[in-house]
Amino acid sequence: MVFFHNRAGGPAQRKHASRLGAKMKRWIGFGFVGVLILAAMLTFIFQREVGERIFERVAIERATQGPIELDDGLNLILCGTGSPLPNPDRAGPCNVVVAGDQAYVVDMGEGGARNLNLMGFDIQSVDGLFITHYHSDHIDGIGPLALLRWTQGTHTTPLQVYGPQGLGRVVNGFNQVYGLDHQYRVAHHTDAIVPASGRGLVSNPFVIRDEPVVVLERDGLTITAFRVVHHPVEPAIGYRFDYRGRSIVISGDTARASRVEEMSAGADILVHDALQPELVAALTAGLEAGGNPNVATITRDILDYHASPEDAATTAQAAGVDMLVLSHLVPPIPSAFFYPAFLGDAPDMFDGEIVVGEDGMIFNLPPESEAIEQSKVL
Repeated sequence: MVFFHNRAGGPAQRKHASRLGAKMKRWIGFGFVGVLILAAMLTFIFQREVGERIFERVAIERATQGPIELDDGLNLILCGTGSPLPNPDRAGPCNVVVAGDQAYVVDMGEGGARNLNLMGFDIQSVDGLFITHYHSDHIDGIGPLALLRWTQGTHTTPLQVYGPQGLGRVVNGFNQVYGLDHQYRVAHHTDAIVPASGRGLVSNPFVIRDEPVVVLERDGLTITAFRVVHHPVEPAIGYRFDYRGRSIVISGDTARASRVEEMSAGADILVHDALQPELVAALTAGLEAGGNPNVATITRDILDYHASPEDAATTAQAAGVDMLVLSHLVPPIPSAFFYPAFLGDAPDMFDGEIVVGEDGMIFNLPPESEAIEQSKVL
């Protein structure tokens, strides 16, 4: 009997070739692992040199990339969407509204200025800071903002701050607290780099009563302040920005209020604070079970002067806004997985788009248009 074999040889030859191939694969694998080990050893031995080279390259790239570019029209930047409750992913309340070549910050919570730097925003371009109220989480980032604007921009005039009655006390306090720091910096870097005339803050208070008041008009931009409900905090206000046919309303901290609805009529974006009562109740129960009744009392108290997502959605629907952006989120939301639980029934109460705000979000509203373009840089 004759056996016919193909060119690969007989069964014995194929078995031998298979073993040889397996050995080669093992040796190649060993060689690859060896290369990785050698590379790791060299990196460890020359860690300082490698680190210096990488850092140098990254530093040059970041220093030469320039600030973020914003499109024409009205722009909204979320530089802080958190609350006083700790959240590593969210700075304190912080918004920036850019209208053409004007830039105004609304509230400056802790970490807001840091986020603006990380986003590549040109802090020296800030023309003014508007405050909604004087709760600590809305003002405790003012010092870093003023300092960075001064030192990055060689400004010769202080940061202009706008707010309702009581503003002078806050501004004077920050100027006093940072007084020694300002002296040190001028003495160290000289007046040519950090002009003494540009340090600190200047107070521009306005009186807010029952009726809205226009607090600034400049180059086509109108900023209107209006009273909100945040008792016992008095005064507490929100702001409406109108520019080239587009509008943004920032509620500040408020329970559901008819004035917010009135001032948001026809707005493109309403930025509204939001507290989910069911999740806060779970947080309160956890605090009590953990033996922390003091903080549990605080989390129980905050229910009466913040709006729920459902409240904000109802306001947005009645006002006919195009987009609702929720910010100042309570309780802290660890990830987007929990957004449906946070929103509750809000999506059923508003026909437009609801966005759970995140630090680093940017919204562009082109002039004389209905478009809202979104991006994120953090």
